[in-house]
Formats: sequence, C-alpha cells, structure tokens
Amino acid sequence: MAGLMQKLEMRQGQSLVMTPQLQQAIKLLQLSNIELAEFVESELEQNPLLERDDRSESTESTRQESDNETRELEFSAANGDAADAIDADSDMLHGEDSKSDLSGVETSQAGDSVGMGASTWSSTGSAGGSFNGEEYDAIANSSRDISLAEHLHEQLSTATSDPIDRLIGAHLIDLADEDGYLRADLDEIADRLGLERARIEAVLTTTQTFEPAGVMARDLAECLALQLQEKNRLDPAMAILLDNLERLAKHDYATLKSLCGVDGEDLDDMISEIKALTPKPGLAYGTESTRAVEPDVYIRQAPDGGWHVELNSETLPRVLINNRYYNEINAAARNESERSFITECSQNASWLVKSLDQRARTILKVSSEIVRQQDLFLVNGVAYLRPLNLKTVADAIGMHESTVSRVTSNKYVSTPRGMFELKYFFTSSIPSAGGGESHSAEAVRHKIKLLIQQETADDVLSDDKLVELLHDEGIEIARRTVAKYREALNIPSSVQRRRMLKRAS
Repeated sequence: MAGLMQKLEMRQGQSLVMTPQLQQAIKLLQLSNIELAEFVESELEQNPLLERDDRSESTESTRQESDNETRELEFSAANGDAADAIDADSDMLHGEDSKSDLSGVETSQAGDSVGMGASTWSSTGSAGGSFNGEEYDAIANSSRDISLAEHLHEQLSTATSDPIDRLIGAHLIDLADEDGYLRADLDEIADRLGLERARIEAVLTTTQTFEPAGVMARDLAECLALQLQEKNRLDPAMAILLDNLERLAKHDYATLKSLCGVDGEDLDDMISEIKALTPKPGLAYGTESTRAVEPDVYIRQAPDGGWHVELNSETLPRVLINNRYYNEINAAARNESERSFITECSQNASWLVKSLDQRARTILKVSSEIVRQQDLFLVNGVAYLRPLNLKTVADAIGMHESTVSRVTSNKYVSTPRGMFELKYFFTSSIPSAGGGESHSAEAVRHKIKLLIQQETADDVLSDDKLVELLHDEGIEIARRTVAKYREALNIPSSVQRRRMLKRAS
C-alpha cells in the first residue's frame, strides 16, 4: 500500500480578481439615474472627503478658479480631457481619449469641467374621496409591495403577445397618473409612435379591462362606466346618467328622471350604485412605492435634421473631492490606523468620481450608437425598427457585450416618439429576399398583422400567401416562421378567420 506523500508545486495561471472598486464600477453601470443619486447620497454620508456640489452653473467657473485644491467632476453637456477610464469587464484602468472616435459626434469643452458631452447624429432619412361624503383612506387601501404602474405592466405582459401592442400599452401605462387616469391626447400619442389612432384606442380598450376596475379611464364618467361594466350594471339608463354627471352634481333630479326614463325610486338606486364606486381607482396602490420614470438620455431633433443625444444632467449627481480637508485631517492623524482610514476614504472617493465619469461616457457612447442604428425608427415609427443586437453595438464602440447589456438595463431614453427603455431597440433580424439589409423581427410581425387586418371574407390569406406577399416586400421568411409569428400574435388560422368573417358579414 503506497504511503501518503506531501509535495509543493508551482503553477502559473490567469484569473480575474473582482476588486471592490471593480464591483462598484459594474454596479454603477446597471443603476438608473435615480438609483445612482440614492447610491451617491449614501456615499456622501459615509465618506467625509466627498461633498455634494450645489453650485449653480453661472458661478461654477468662478468658484473653480478660487478653489484649486478641489477636484470637481460635473456631469453636464460638455466633453473635456478624459480621466482614467474603467472598463467594467476588466480589473485594470486604462486611458481613454475623451473625443469619441464615432463619426457624427460633436464634442465641446466648458471650462475645466470633465463630463459627457451631447452628441449630434445626422439621420439617414377632482379631489380625492368617495362619492358618499366619507373620506377615502388611501393608506388603508394602498399596497406597499407593488405600485400601480408595476401592477398594470404585469397584466400587460399576459394580455397581449404582439410587440407593437405591448409597446403601446407600456407607453399608455407610463402616461397614467397616480389616480389611475390617462389624461393624454390619443392623437398626439399616435403621431409620436407613428401609428393610427385606432390602434392606440384598441390597446387602450385592452388596458381598461385591467385591475383595479376603472383604471386607464380618460375622465370620471368613463372610470365609473368601466366599474359598472365590470359588475354588469351598465344599462342604457345608467349610461345616460353617467353622461349627465353635472346635472347630478346640481341635484337636478327631475331632469335626470326624464332623461333616464326612470322613476324617483329607480333614480335613488342608481345614485346609490354610483356612490359605491371608486372615483380614483389608482389610489388603491398608493403613491409611496410609485417611482416616476426619469429619462437617462434625451434624443432631440437638431435644426439641421440630425439627432442631438445628451445625458439628463438634472438627475446626475455632482460631487466634489475636498483635497484641502484631506490634507488637514491627514496631517492631524495620530496613528497609522487613522492615516490608513483617511487614505482609504481618499481612494474610494477618487474611484467613485472616476467610475461616475466613465459611466456617463459609456451611456452616451451606447445611446449614440443606438441612434445611429435606429434613426429610421425616430423618423418613421415602430414599423421601421432595424434588427440590432448587443454585439453590433459593442463592436462599433469597442466595448464588451456584457458592458452594453449593463448599460442598457434600467435606462430610459426620451425621444420625439416617446420614452423607451434602451433594451427595446435590440431586436432579432429577418433576412432580405434581395440580399439587402435585414428586417427587424418586430417590424415583420407588424407587417403580418397589418396584412391580416385588411382581409375580407372572400380574400383570407393563408400562411403561404403571407410568405409570398412578404417576399414581394423584400422579406425572406419561412412559412413556419410566419405561422409562429401569427400564433404569437394570437391570430387564428386562415380557416378559422374565414369562418369568423363570414359570420360577421
């Protein structure tokens, strides 16, 4: 039996060490501007060398000259000399030129500040309470675990599988106020999204079936009607009463009895039903847990027809490292432990500043490339989304795919067509029949739905016919893919659609 032996061996290998600073840099990339502000606030409380910069822009340059020992990093619309950059997928620092190597970017410099500049791309083409007089207890009826918007978005994910309808629904939900009302003009929404008003109204009708009953209504009468409809109590007489709420407020019961065709007893019952309804259904979810979505990036059309891309500087924190205070407390340190603590605070503050700067630069780079790739969407609407993946953007700006993925998580961009999450712009591709530019899968699904919506009882399109029509439009797609997209859109087969159309005619 062989005996046990001990020996020493030397092996050489490579491994990525996730330092606390690198972990922090990666974390910052994934945060939205609002979450970033909360994080920086906690750092300000912990680190005595960090200060919040509340200076106005008008006095900034003057105060910079008077305090040479304070390093400032201001995130505003200006490009300056770059600090050491942090690649979130590497454990080492590297230098980076502040001027982007992407064509179409305009850079500028303002004073001694260091920050992200705006880029310009040229394009290729009633009070609360219930009706019975009792005070409505919003706290007792609120949910601390989920906001109204989150609750509605969860229902939207199961209500439709059509990507365009989901986009419309998400946009409508984001426009709803804390009371649960949609107080927006549908014509303006349709114009922003490049779609017909009828499509917007159809999606709105779907969202109006969500819980709580009455949500997504455009006015009080519609809100009450939705709640009565849910209870199967919206008869013609009640509908007339809802159309004359102003007469009800004036206690004009004689006119209401005449208009509704009911007697006094029936009218009293109808009024009691209305009093039992909730005038502001959204308050059932409270407002504490509801967080407004603030855009991280703005995309605006430039006077020359191009696109101006800039960070939302209003939600980005402005921080200072007070070197004067560092020198004072470091000189007064009584032992090695105190000096070590002060040095650690200085290093953490410096790294935070550099991480914030690189985060801003990376977001602007990624957003600018997305604008370059999806400029036709900004010009013409949802149907013109191009196929795009993380690798395409990553290769174009010289970054890793995981970095682009982190940057686009929880980030929103405000465009002339509304506010979207950056991840929305990444779609799969369908090849072109003529060997030209590929088509976005979402755009193809949109075309399939439009073709089917134009059908008549005598002209129902089979999946093979859809393949042929799409091929005529330059889209190379297999029949099984058309069938998969049709089923994902909850559209019946051609045989079922023909029967439905004949019954309807």
